Amino acid sequence: MASVLDPLVGSCITKLQKIIAEKAVLILGVKEELKKLQGTMKQIRCFLDDAEQRRIKESAVNNWLSELRDAMYDADDIVDSARFEGSKLLKDRKSSSSKNSTAGCGISLLSCFPVIQRRHEIAVKIRDLNDRVEQLSKHGNSFLHLGAGPTGQGSTSKVRESSKLVQPNLVGKEIMHSSKKLVDMVLAGKERKDYKIAIVGTGGVGKTTLAQKIYNDQKVKAEFKKQAWVCVSQECNEVNLLKEILRNIGVYQDQGETIAELQNKIAETIEGKSFFLVLDDVWKSSVIDLLEAPIDFAASSIILVTTRDDRIAMDIHAAHTHRVNLMSEEVGWELLWKSMSIIEEKEVQNLRNTGIEIIKKCGYLPLAIKVIARVLTSKDQTENEWKKILSKISAWSESKLHDDIGGALYLSYNELPHHLKQCFLYCALYPEDSTIKRDDLVRLWVAEGFIEEQEGQLLEETGEEYYYELIHRNLLQPDGSTFDHTSCKMHDLLRQLACYLSRDECFSGDPESLEAQSMTKLRRISAVTKKDMLVFPTMDKEHLKVRTLLGMFYGVSQGVDHSLFKKLLLLRVLDLTGSSIQTIPDCIANLIHLRLLDLNGTEISCLPEVMGSLINLQILNLQRCDALHNLPSSITQLCNLRRLGLEDTPINQVPEGIGRLTFLNDLEGFPIGGGSDIGKTQDGWKLEELGHLLQLRRLHMIKLERASPPTTDSLLVDKKYLKLLSLNCTKHPVESYSEGDVGNIEKIFEQLIPPHNLEDLIIADFFGRRFPTWLGTTHLVSVKHLILIDCNSCVHLPPLWQLPNLKYLRIDGAAAVTKIGPEFVGCRGDNPRSTVAAAFPKLETLVIEDMPNWEEWSFVEEGDAAAASMEGEEDGSAEIRKGEAPSPRVQVLPRLKRLRLDGCPKLRALPRQLGQEATCLEELGLRGASSLKVVEDLPFLSEALICGCDGLERVSNLPVLRELYAQDCPHLRCVDGLGNLQQLWLDDDMQEVSKLWVPGLQQIRGEDLDVYTW
Repeated sequence: MASVLDPLVGSCITKLQKIIAEKAVLILGVKEELKKLQGTMKQIRCFLDDAEQRRIKESAVNNWLSELRDAMYDADDIVDSARFEGSKLLKDRKSSSSKNSTAGCGISLLSCFPVIQRRHEIAVKIRDLNDRVEQLSKHGNSFLHLGAGPTGQGSTSKVRESSKLVQPNLVGKEIMHSSKKLVDMVLAGKERKDYKIAIVGTGGVGKTTLAQKIYNDQKVKAEFKKQAWVCVSQECNEVNLLKEILRNIGVYQDQGETIAELQNKIAETIEGKSFFLVLDDVWKSSVIDLLEAPIDFAASSIILVTTRDDRIAMDIHAAHTHRVNLMSEEVGWELLWKSMSIIEEKEVQNLRNTGIEIIKKCGYLPLAIKVIARVLTSKDQTENEWKKILSKISAWSESKLHDDIGGALYLSYNELPHHLKQCFLYCALYPEDSTIKRDDLVRLWVAEGFIEEQEGQLLEETGEEYYYELIHRNLLQPDGSTFDHTSCKMHDLLRQLACYLSRDECFSGDPESLEAQSMTKLRRISAVTKKDMLVFPTMDKEHLKVRTLLGMFYGVSQGVDHSLFKKLLLLRVLDLTGSSIQTIPDCIANLIHLRLLDLNGTEISCLPEVMGSLINLQILNLQRCDALHNLPSSITQLCNLRRLGLEDTPINQVPEGIGRLTFLNDLEGFPIGGGSDIGKTQDGWKLEELGHLLQLRRLHMIKLERASPPTTDSLLVDKKYLKLLSLNCTKHPVESYSEGDVGNIEKIFEQLIPPHNLEDLIIADFFGRRFPTWLGTTHLVSVKHLILIDCNSCVHLPPLWQLPNLKYLRIDGAAAVTKIGPEFVGCRGDNPRSTVAAAFPKLETLVIEDMPNWEEWSFVEEGDAAAASMEGEEDGSAEIRKGEAPSPRVQVLPRLKRLRLDGCPKLRALPRQLGQEATCLEELGLRGASSLKVVEDLPFLSEALICGCDGLERVSNLPVLRELYAQDCPHLRCVDGLGNLQQLWLDDDMQEVSKLWVPGLQQIRGEDLDVYTW
């Protein structure tokens, strides 16, 4: 708790330092009291390190910390109130001065009474708090030792590159062997009507890892028509469990459906089909009873259960129980040093004995070993340092921690820098096994005041560093399928740790079930209720201290009791995403501390004008609000607003003056206006209004076809924080655009020159005939992620080969393009190749989709090919004699790993130099390339998926290909040169034509080739 208190105390001290000199506070006459409070807090902060070491073993220390925590939260609230009231008084004074100078009269005596009363109330609160904090300081001084104050324990890494965050492949031989054995059991069990397998083991031992390998095994995927994976957890209710199964098998669920209706939907969907279901982390056998009736409709069903409890396996009558044993010392040691990003064991061979002792203290659990590895990484690699860690693990293991929480896990938390501890604990508010989105989490941290200010950096940028540091330390598990790991999960054991450490102030469940006494201490609530209305227990509002309320509505039609807005007056975070709330009451104006209001996906149709009084509001999320068409004029008074989210909300009336919100750094769904004004509102904002928003970091603009060309080219180019830019026009009806419209949109895009620091760029529904010139230059030196969607009027793609840091490129919809030639990869004669060593030097993923008229793709011109072939005549090795075109004069796509072409029916051939140039190409996906005749000469390709390629006749010379998926390729009569093929997947329609070449492959590969029906 002390480690969480340190940043809270520090935050209060910093806030006091800032406001002591502010006019808004000076007007209250409490400057000296605030300075005294600040001094006492500085003294208290010096006791916190000693308190942290003693709090678990000494209840007196823990009680003192609990009292101090309450006092610090109250101090934070009072400081907020003082600033708010002071600002209000200052505003009233200016307003009165203005009126009086006009009217020529003095201030009335009656008008002074409310002012005096408010000043008095604030002063009394601060004096009372001062006395309280001073008593705590004296009490702490009597039994705690002074330290040096905050040490900035630990360090925050700024590493966030995807390659550095990927976990090493450390699945041991035991898991590989167990996976193969259990896959065979699953396949054999398919012949039975009802077959259950249980995987049993202690928390963190690797049950879920093993189950995932089975679930994702290609043989299993091929054998079952329907599959579902559900994390059951202790908190999972029956309705959510059934809905998650339906979501997995691709079935839409209506809101408010009963258990019986959901069971019937499952039964209808799997009737007569084979069904494989994984229930991960089961705590009660009753979940099987819930599923027995619907699963009985399947032709065959396999249920795989993971659990910590042997009795669950017996209660469900599992045909086989597999126990996941603890790691051996050798495997554990390997996991330890590899998780430290050490390349060779010899670097730490001298520390092996101590390392083995650490592994023992970790209970041989993979999770504990991985998190402690990150702690060791931050220390000197010496015997003394490792032994210090070993002794700390031992000490915490013998303390009063919860039984399921090992000392190694606690130590990994304890070694975090202070500012990261509260960020880690906050993640406990997310339900078990839920996906945590980076941007949402960072916004919550910002709203709670967890992010420390860094010079020259926005809070959100610092917050992202915190997020990646928690991933780097293995305390959050990244989702590898998202670019740049923008989503993650929290292991259930680590969540247990976070829940345990924050148990006094955080709660997840139905708040109505709480007793009034326990509610008084709670600061954060993740509300889950089965009822149709979210309500709180009856109690005085003075006793409710909740700062965060996250509503977990899970698609159920649930309302929100308006009394919440009257009771929870200290809220910083209010998230009502997905609720069926339709109106926001005027009493929301009383939530003066509110920093984040999330109304995503709600049924609200308007916002009250009193919203303008929420001067502390930083984040306002209004995405997917289908009934919301206008914004109140007072929204431009939200002077501290940092984010406004409007994506997929049909806003058509907005107030003028968004440029006054100078702290805005995230604008999502920013509607551009067409010049139509109605009173104080307009049908969208003008581009020029962005000029004053210098802190913009993410900008997503829509309806750009309505804009007038800006008067300057520097509207965006000077925005040094801008990282993401999304430029969107509206999809046009069938009729074509006029020449004037085309010229106007081209001019607008040409002037929207992004800054050099831009990293993500999206252009959608652009109807100009040529892309802006800045897109094909080295101006975009920082862009990593680029998407072009439905730019259907452009005849040529921009020469993106010059972008030096581009990693991901997706071109989705370019109907006018018929040829992609050398200019796309910088190999044309008029390109200044001498200054560029490679085209697309860092591109790893290339996706080209929906290109109905694309016929030709080449890296070199025909003339270049002929000239190059003549140069080779002297030594008799002319490339033309080998039937090959020459390589281009710059290296093309040297880091490309994944290539996907989808919906390109007229494309006749892949570039002949692709295999020579793209030496890292491992994955190839082809769908709907019906004119393609040959796929060959790709020497590094390891996986290929070919689907719907009607004209494909030959696949050859893919020497390291391991997996080939072929579907709907009726003319594929020749497949050879696949000497390393291990798995071949064919759909039913391929069975006949494949008889021409499968025997040849089997003759070469023998038992090493597995052939499956897909």
